[in-house]
Order: sequence, then structure tokens, then C-alpha cells
Amino acid sequence: MTATTLAIGQPTDRVDGRHKVTGGAHYSADVLLVGMTYAVMVGARVPSGRITHIDTDEAMQAGGVLAVLTHENLPGAAAQPPLIPSLAGMPAPGQTFFPLQDEVVHYTGQPVALVVADSLERAQHAAALIRVSYQEMPAVTTLDQGRDDAYEPEAIFAGFVPGRTERGDVEAGLAEADVLVDATYSFAANNHNPIEPSATTAAWDGDQLTLYDATQGVTATQLTVAALLGLTPSKVRVISHYVGGSFGCKAMIWAHPALAALAARHVGRPVKLSLTREQMFTSVGHREEQEQRVTLGADKKGRLLALRHHKLSPTSHFDDWAEPSLGVASQIYACPNYEGVYRLIRANTMTPTFMRAPGEASGMFALESTMDDLAHELGIDPIELRLRNYTDTDPTTGNPWSSTGLRVCYERGAERFGWHRRDPEPRSHRDGNWLIGYGMATAGYPVYGPNNPQRARARLYSDGTAVVQAATPDFGTGVATVMTQVAADALGLPFERCRFEGGDTTLPTIAAAVGSSGAGMISAAVHTAATNLRDQLIAQATADSQSPLHGADPGTVTVRDGRMMLRDAPETGESYGDLLHRNFLPDVEAAGSWSPSAESTRYGMTTFGAQFAEVAVDPDLGLARVRRMVGAFAPGRVLNPKTARSQLMGGMLWGLGQALLEANYMDPRRGRWVASSLGDYLVPVNADAPEVDIELIDVEDAFVNPLGVKGVGEVGQVGAAAAIANAIHHATGRRIRKLPITIEDLL
Repeated sequence: MTATTLAIGQPTDRVDGRHKVTGGAHYSADVLLVGMTYAVMVGARVPSGRITHIDTDEAMQAGGVLAVLTHENLPGAAAQPPLIPSLAGMPAPGQTFFPLQDEVVHYTGQPVALVVADSLERAQHAAALIRVSYQEMPAVTTLDQGRDDAYEPEAIFAGFVPGRTERGDVEAGLAEADVLVDATYSFAANNHNPIEPSATTAAWDGDQLTLYDATQGVTATQLTVAALLGLTPSKVRVISHYVGGSFGCKAMIWAHPALAALAARHVGRPVKLSLTREQMFTSVGHREEQEQRVTLGADKKGRLLALRHHKLSPTSHFDDWAEPSLGVASQIYACPNYEGVYRLIRANTMTPTFMRAPGEASGMFALESTMDDLAHELGIDPIELRLRNYTDTDPTTGNPWSSTGLRVCYERGAERFGWHRRDPEPRSHRDGNWLIGYGMATAGYPVYGPNNPQRARARLYSDGTAVVQAATPDFGTGVATVMTQVAADALGLPFERCRFEGGDTTLPTIAAAVGSSGAGMISAAVHTAATNLRDQLIAQATADSQSPLHGADPGTVTVRDGRMMLRDAPETGESYGDLLHRNFLPDVEAAGSWSPSAESTRYGMTTFGAQFAEVAVDPDLGLARVRRMVGAFAPGRVLNPKTARSQLMGGMLWGLGQALLEANYMDPRRGRWVASSLGDYLVPVNADAPEVDIELIDVEDAFVNPLGVKGVGEVGQVGAAAAIANAIHHATGRRIRKLPITIEDLL
């Protein structure tokens, strides 16, 4: 029983495009309900201390104000669920701290009051009238302030990643090495800035709560809010049809959805709580400030003998969180001796969180910059050095990769970039006064998959159209388009006769689409549901005495354009509609469930790629301009090359921002972010965007999921900043060991 593949692999336009460009797409903050009220959060203005007094009298007397909620009158949280990544399919709070429970202040921006009024403007005005007095206490907000008190945690990343990982004997490997490179890298903190700030609209109907939430996972919001409010999940419905970007800040569930629900219950009316741009810097996590030290030992031919990789970063007072920067960096090359260690500092900050390419974007920058230094010291071409350390197995386990394609990525990326024209000598290429540099780096990102079943449902109507459903929202990745393609091929229907519905917890459960897992796990569930429905219909036809297919072996039947037919005699068959009409069936449906197989644990699973960059540096002004970027990636089966390229291009351009622009710093005196708006926090704009060339390397992977999909959301950023930094080193002869690289660094 098969269907002809026609839609998968086609560069299909996004089905949501027209809605978005015409204003038909409604986001969480666009929802208008009868009796709507508006909530505004008030954040702490000190990084550490206690609230001694909150004066809310003037705010309560302001026009239109319905409530002012503080720790003195807000109901306590029923339970604070543990910190578990949202991909696990469980409650996923952004941090194990819920505000407005007591008078203690842990970080600047921590919510200390919530004002509810009958208009947004009135709520904002009343919020400005609240006066909070504090007893301030000493604070730690930067690495330098807390360095002496750093500790090595048993585990990070909600306990999923060990604080220390070792293989072989790193000291012996370094002692044996002919060449050592020891370098320390510093990274400024980064903040999420999707076009749509986080927002939640909450409404109660008796004891039933409905939340319209900007989230990467409606189930994660449902389970987290249910736990915080002491509700059964069946009493919480979460809807999220359109999400205006996330990049990680909407992967975990922060305080505002539960606060909106509590406020709505308090005033007895729907409440909309939208974060301001400034609050996005203090309320939804961030990529933490960090320092990484990499020590490489190699023989004279450049073969790695030892790698030591240590990371230091601040975390909150309540969670051992660090992005897992040492993961792919420990696996990407053959190296018998390894030591990776995380060290943390308890700081007056909220818990950091996922940010695009979490961990690998920073860890691979440090490793790939150091690899380039090693290549320069040994006089080996950077690509050749990486090929000499290429591995067909995961060095951490010894398991073979489920698929690679990395060698081809190096080859095709170098060819498209014109790497052969590169003179290895720094400062050897010029264009007028501009120094021209060429750099490259390896990209890699782990293939994550949930352990719990992922579900979808497919329904076919007698008119020959189909709807496939799963709870996942589309937060800009094009999932509705791609899953329509998957369903169309599984059912053997034209693309235009299928529709995908998602973004609602009343639909079959899907874990939050984080860590590039969405395409793989959602397509697996959708493919399974649609395939089950197709096989059900074929079985019904072959058992129907009035069907031309009666008595046929179902395995010999194929489907194309909604018509079931014998593979070797296509003139014999009938349409889905014929079968359903004859049997008085207005529709039929089937469910599908998918979990990773036990066999998949016997393989290392990573998406590989290679990044190349051409950079021009003005030595007099310190300006760096990225002129070209080339990326070659092997993400398994590509469901839609148009949306995949868009995702990869976005990641590469974010890598440019990480390399040259994006930074935030704490004022150590007040514990406040220096940048708190897009006027202060620099991101690439169209004028910064160079020519970006992307090649998709086709590799078959029979182990990751039914369709062999690895995902592309993160890997496009990994290696991009390193390729740019390596190009700057080639252009100028100077190695900059920090991100971002600024004009001051190059003067």
C-alpha cells in the first residue's frame, strides 16, 4: 500500500502567507473578547533586596482600574513544577520561581505588581502611579563579580546534561601533543527580539480556562498553567494559531500566562497581558554572558590528541541552567581525550533559557576559532585540518552516525564559495583600502526527539478533501505548509485538497517544537496518521464486493490524485469519494502516533554543515562588512526546500548579528540591562545582509524518524559567527576572541 510522492520536496509557497500580508492573521494580542480588560506588569527596579512597602492607593483610585495585584493579595501558586525542557512534553516553566509570592526581589524586572484596567492606556497610567520601597541588598550580576564563587554543578539544562564529561586522559593527551593552542573567549549576553512580543489573553467560563498564548507549544502552556493554578489540564485550553517569531523565548513558559489567568479570575472578566519590548529583556530569559576556554593538543599533522573545553556563566539563584555549549563541540571531531566542564555563578538574574542554536552557537564559535588557530600554526588549510579529524562515529559513544554528509558539505561549500582562490597568508587580499578575508567553520546541531508519543489525526471527506490535525502552533517556520505536503503525499492527494490545522490543545498532542525537532517529530505523527487512514481506506475497498479492487492484495494498491488503483494495472481502481459515497460515509478518520524507536539509540544523530564567509575590513575605521556567506548543510530529507532555505538563511544572518552586533551588558551598580529596546540592542537589518548562498546536501537517514528528517532551524546559525571571525583573522592577522567583534576591537 503506497502513495505517489508529489508534494514532499517541492518548494511550495506558504499557505499562511496571504493571511499575514493582508492582515488576516490574528495573534494572541489581537484577540478581542467581550468585556476585555488589560493588565500591565510592574517590575522591580533593584536587582536584590526586599519590598518594604507598596503604595497602590493612587493607582487604585485611577480611572478604569479594576485591580492592583501584589504579593499581598495575589493567590499563591498551587505548585511550582520542576524545570524540564518543553520538548519533554511535560509542564515547562521557564524557571522554578513564580513571582508575586513574597517580598523578596531576586532580579531587576521581576514582577512586583500587576495592574488591571478597562483599557491598556489606563492600566499603563495606573502602573506608573505605584510606588515601591525596597531594602536593597548586595547583588551579583556579572561574571567578574561572581567569578571567585563559581561552582561546578552536578548537572545543567534541567538535569539533562552532566556538569562534567570526560573520555580518555586529557592531561596525557596534552602532554603527548606536539602543538598546543590555549585560548579564552568571552561572549556578551544576547536577548530575544521576535517581532511579536510575548502575550497572553485569558478568559474563564466557570471553571474552564481558555488562554490565547504566544507559545512554541500549546501543551507546554496548558500543563504549566494547570500545575501553577492547581487545575486538571482538561480544564485549560490553549489556542495559538499565529506566533510572530520566538527563537527560544516562547519555548519555555514564563510567568505571564499564569498571571493573566489569575488576574482574569480575580476581576471576573477576560484579561490581556502583553509584554512591552523593555519587558522582553527581563521576563522571558536570555542567552547568558559566558566565558569559554579551549585547549587543543595535536600532533604535527594536525590530528587532535586532546581537547579541554571549560565554560563559566551566571545562572539564577534558583536553577542550575547553562546552555549546553560543550555538546556538539565534543563530538564533531575524532579526539580520544576530552574534558568538558561547566561552572556556574549564582547571580541576580532570571534563569537563562534557549536561544537559537542554544549552546552550539557559542561552543562551536570557541572550538572553530581555536581550530583555525591550529591550522594557521601548522600551516594546514583549515578545511584539510578538519578532514584530518573527521569521524564516522560519535566520539562520546562510539556509535556510528545515523547519517553525515559532512565531507560533501565541505566539498560543495568550498566549491560554491571559491575557497581555492584563498591565499592562506593573512592580509594578502585587498580591494582598494579594504582588507579581504575568507573564513570557514564546521556546523553541527544534535537531532533531538521526544521520548513520549507524538500524535496526529487525519480525516478524509467524501468530496475528496482532507484535514490533518496536531496541536503544534506555527511560529514562523512554515509548519502548516510542510505538514500539508506530508499529508498530501501520505494520502495520495493533491496538495490543494489537503489542509493542516494546529495550535489548539483540543487537537492531538504534540510536544513543543524546539531544538529543530519540529519538522521531524510532527511529520512523523502526521505521516503515520495519514498513512493509517490511507491503509484503512484501501483495506475497506479491497473488502467491498462492489469495488473494482475487491479481493486485491492491499499491498498491490497505490494511490494517486485521490484514486486507489492496482500498481500493475492502474486502469483498475476507484476514487476515495466513490468508496465513501457508495457506503454512505460522509467522512472517515484515523489517528497516528510516533515515538523514536529503540534502534535509534544505537546511532549518533547530528545535522552537519559547513559555513563560509567573505569579510571586508577597513583598517582605518575598524569597520567589518560581511560580503558573502555560503552554507552547505545535510539535514536529511528536505520536506520543502523553500522553507528550509528560509530557515537556514535566517540562522546564518543571525550568526552575522551574533558575530558583529548583538550584545547586552549588565550595569554592575544597578543590575539592569544597558540595552532594553531595539534602539539600543543591535540586530542585522537589510543593509547588513550580504549575499547568502545555501546548498542542501541530500542524505538518507533511516533512523531518525519515518521520513528521515533532521531539521534546519538551529544549524544555520552554528558556525556562522566562527566563519566570520576566521575571515576577520585572515583579513587582518588579528584574532578577536570575543563576541560581538566591534569597531573598537578592530581599531
